[in-house]
Amino acid sequence: MKQYLDRKLVIGAIIITIIIIYIIRLFYLQVIDSSYKYSADSNVLRYETQYPARGLVYDRNGELLVYNEAAYDLMIIPREVKDFDTLDFCKTLNITKDYVIENIEKCKKYSRYKPSIFLRQLSKNDYAELQEKLHKFKGFYVQVRTLRKYPEKIAGHVLGYIGEVDDKITKNNNYYKSGDYIGISGIESYYEDILRGKKGVKVYMVDVHNRIKGSFSSGALDTIAIPGTSLISSLDAELQKYGEYLMINKVGSVVAIEPSTGEVLALISSPVYDPNLLVGRVRSKNYITLSLDSLKPLFNRALMAQYPPGSIFKIVESLIGLDLGVITENTGIPCNKSVVNCHNHPSATNLHTAIQVSCNPYYYTVYSRIIQRNLSTSRFKDAELGLKDWVEYAHSFGLGVKLDIDLSTVKKGKIPDVNFYNKWYGAGAWAFSTIYSNGIGQGEVEVIPLQMANLAAIYANRGFYYTPHLIKSIEDSSSKVLDKYKEKHFTKVNSKYFEFIAEAMRAVVEDAGGTARRARIPGISVCGKTGTAQNPHGEDHAVFVAFAPKDDPKIAIAVYVENSGFGGTWAAPIASLMIEKYLTDSIKRPDLEKTMIETDFIHKKSKD
Repeated sequence: MKQYLDRKLVIGAIIITIIIIYIIRLFYLQVIDSSYKYSADSNVLRYETQYPARGLVYDRNGELLVYNEAAYDLMIIPREVKDFDTLDFCKTLNITKDYVIENIEKCKKYSRYKPSIFLRQLSKNDYAELQEKLHKFKGFYVQVRTLRKYPEKIAGHVLGYIGEVDDKITKNNNYYKSGDYIGISGIESYYEDILRGKKGVKVYMVDVHNRIKGSFSSGALDTIAIPGTSLISSLDAELQKYGEYLMINKVGSVVAIEPSTGEVLALISSPVYDPNLLVGRVRSKNYITLSLDSLKPLFNRALMAQYPPGSIFKIVESLIGLDLGVITENTGIPCNKSVVNCHNHPSATNLHTAIQVSCNPYYYTVYSRIIQRNLSTSRFKDAELGLKDWVEYAHSFGLGVKLDIDLSTVKKGKIPDVNFYNKWYGAGAWAFSTIYSNGIGQGEVEVIPLQMANLAAIYANRGFYYTPHLIKSIEDSSSKVLDKYKEKHFTKVNSKYFEFIAEAMRAVVEDAGGTARRARIPGISVCGKTGTAQNPHGEDHAVFVAFAPKDDPKIAIAVYVENSGFGGTWAAPIASLMIEKYLTDSIKRPDLEKTMIETDFIHKKSKD
């Protein structure tokens, strides 16, 4: 009997314990934790994402380059949609019935319970008309967000554009949800985390007609959207605009840098495009049109086009030769056209003259002395050892390596090394005679325009550079993102040789016999070097690099004009006008300016 009594007590204790647990849990859910209440009330609550305004972008002088404009997305919660007047709905929004049916089904497939974007970026007029009728269309509501606007219609390749996230992004980054926007290219992409800000949320009470009746619980669940941080770019808007103007009807690029900081003053890839074309509901259509254009306006030539540098590379060869001791400033070499072709000029009796007249046989010989230094009894091994040293020097000039500019799509060019030639010709099967074209900036050497401008900055700084960058400062002063752009990068060449090079480059522009006489600017000492890059598919490409003034340089620049011929005829004047515009804020050579603007290399109609 006692045994049964004990069992009753145990069972009773278990039942009492379970009852106590249920009571405590119910008390917690109903009194302490309100999350289940909110979940149950979700059919009368609306959670609206509050999208922050993206950070603004200014030029170096405070001119606004990118701002935000209000836009309105029509949202849908499929499970809340009831029968509605489709004809009135379509007429109000200027859409078809098929569009309505197709998009409702698409949103249902995504989720019947979560909001989806039904129609993006309504105009202000459409939004105003819809607001008066929205109570008729249960399950629909309007969400405010912003679109980017570009008041100056310049620098599309630099500023970039934003677009809707895809499934890959939403899976890999839980900040983004379907329908969100993200920087796709340019500064918008590189500085996305800084520009985007932080989303907030507002919880509203809505009535049976889907009309907002007020904030839920006095905003207890609301969070504030935090605007994105604004950026001060290094671009000079006026210089950028002027450069794009000069490059009308030309294919190529212009890159200008402030040597003392590495800040990019202008970055032009021509043909250009209006960045406003890639904003809003017309973005997809315009993107396709631009993508199919044979001139490839979306292709950023300044960062991605790899060209032979032509004769501008002779300055690099000069400095390497001086540092290795295979030539001196007084080395004279005959202009022997039997080894490599050259234009007509007196033989260079010293290095200064060789740079001034851009003698090909001279640099054929300089390169041979760099590659063949009798470091081995085998001419093949000797070439390998010489080339290895030459490659290390070239890399120290930022060539053949990726310059870490604050844009994601940048190529590194090509400085061919021993492995490259071993794969191409076979180990021990090549020597100087195989690769001599490298010495005059042809052969397998390739550079991008950004690297060309960086070379000019190195010459201006007498032997070092700061990594080129497009953002001068960030509104959030605590950010350390730009610290990497404060480091000096020195070449392997002794700095004592650079003053001599600067004087020789001045002579290229200002002295009789120089190849860039059209780049002269009254009252400003310009140092430059022309190049004419061979093009096996048509007219040669014109190249010019320069910096000015000679002492205390303020600007370094590279201009590359495809299929235009001699560098001194076309690239040099464009660079000269850009320098004059930047340093004096005026142009005193209107005839030269008119010629450059009116010359059309795209349609082959030169009005010179």
